[in-house]
Amino acid sequence: MAFGRVNPQFRLEDQGITGLGNVYYNMIEPALIEAALQNGEGDLGKGGTFLVTTGKFTGRSPKDKHVVKTDSVKDTIWWENNAAMSPEGFDALYDDMIAHMQGKDYYVQDLTGGADPAHSIKVRMITEMAWHGLFIRHLLRRPDSETLKDFVADFTVINCPSFQADPKKHDCRSETVIAMNFDRKIILIGGTEYAGENKKSVFTLLNYLLPEKGIMPMHCSANHANNNPVDTAIFFGLSGTGKTTLSADPQRTLIGDDEHGWSNRGTFNFEGGCYAKTINLDPTAEPEIYATTEKFGTVIENMVFDPETLELDFEDDSLTANMRCAYPLEYISNASSSAMGGHPKNIIMLTCDAFGVLPPIARLTPAQAMYHFLSGFTSKVAGTERGITEPEPTFSTCFGAPFMPRRPEVYGNLLRDKISTHGSTCWLVNTGWTGGAYGTGSRMPIKATRALLTAALDGSLSKVEFRKDENFGFEVPVEAPGVPPVLLNPRRTWDKPDSYDRQAAKLVRMFADNFEQYLPYIDDDVKAAAIG
Repeated sequence: MAFGRVNPQFRLEDQGITGLGNVYYNMIEPALIEAALQNGEGDLGKGGTFLVTTGKFTGRSPKDKHVVKTDSVKDTIWWENNAAMSPEGFDALYDDMIAHMQGKDYYVQDLTGGADPAHSIKVRMITEMAWHGLFIRHLLRRPDSETLKDFVADFTVINCPSFQADPKKHDCRSETVIAMNFDRKIILIGGTEYAGENKKSVFTLLNYLLPEKGIMPMHCSANHANNNPVDTAIFFGLSGTGKTTLSADPQRTLIGDDEHGWSNRGTFNFEGGCYAKTINLDPTAEPEIYATTEKFGTVIENMVFDPETLELDFEDDSLTANMRCAYPLEYISNASSSAMGGHPKNIIMLTCDAFGVLPPIARLTPAQAMYHFLSGFTSKVAGTERGITEPEPTFSTCFGAPFMPRRPEVYGNLLRDKISTHGSTCWLVNTGWTGGAYGTGSRMPIKATRALLTAALDGSLSKVEFRKDENFGFEVPVEAPGVPPVLLNPRRTWDKPDSYDRQAAKLVRMFADNFEQYLPYIDDDVKAAAIG
């Protein structure tokens, strides 16, 4: 396993990490797959993909995420959203994890987070599992070999799934732990094989560091018009609302599908790859994403497959509905080579409204945009979790609360100021239900959503007549090219308009109740835009 490596001058021993077994630095994809197969970590799939299951954890563990409460960060962390860990607990955790690692082989990837070199950070990822090295090599950005020789990390992440924390000794919640220490510049991950913890730990890190530089970190996808980076659009949204699907437009160049920054120079991707959901992935609707599931090096995570033919089952969610594939950005043919764009001309906030109340698209004022950004509304539906029998609202501030170490208003104010400075147009897009709630109505036609987005992005939608929604106060187009007018007025899609009125009033109350927590921290214009 010696091939495909670039050994840096700065090694683990220089960081005080000694006593390990073999340490493999910066292996490229073939070597990592070979190592993972030799270790029995997974199976080789069609086209040279790597098929893996992640055991007990098939998703993130947000309640097990901790920030070390040191003097330098104690006044800037949003502690209601981030569990505190004492410095003494972290020190014990670090010492015990390093002791657990003694004599075992590890894989090091030296990578960067951020396509804009003026604002990127260097991250050293130390992983117990070779396939985690493959995963993060896709998801972060890969420096060239000359840069690697002199690489010195700004932060180090150690991921050791076989290590289990001691809640009493390590001042954490359970045997699973994700602990961030901004003073020591170390992130420790233990007790979970779910690879998404690797990338989200770096996203959380950037969410803390970048606002100090006036940069807006965003849980969003982004694209720009072909051959015109100035015409950039960003798509905020929680999982399942369509960020990846709707930003993958053949008429536009993909900047990235999940995590971006907005600086005084424009938009830039944090990542070097994509981490797409594969449940019910349609080769017709999403041909390029589907094609990655048979490309060399793609990590296929928690998917059921035929042991003889290696055919993937895109409908079998017996392992998890959160089945995914991870692949480098260049596997998408219209991906940007620079992963950078201009200042967002259009800002799309995606929501999956299972109540069937919100219109398919609405135009927002800057104050309304901040309101909906802080609200971060989407909804779970019956059947997704045990005990849910009707649509259940989910409000995840900034469309990504688990990754926000600072108070929401920090990000909301950044967004409002940048919208004001650069004149972005903001839209709320409902990819959820119409004609009734989940179970009665139908899913918003993706053809209509794409037509509305096309009209919004090319400017034609701004020229049509709009009406003011009496429940939510935003502007809704009365007509739009290629979209039935009835669809633009959700009340008209319901068989019983009075049932719509009751459902709308219920959702308005939910918005108002959720937003009360932000009222002491926001300006009067946003308070005036509040619903209810």
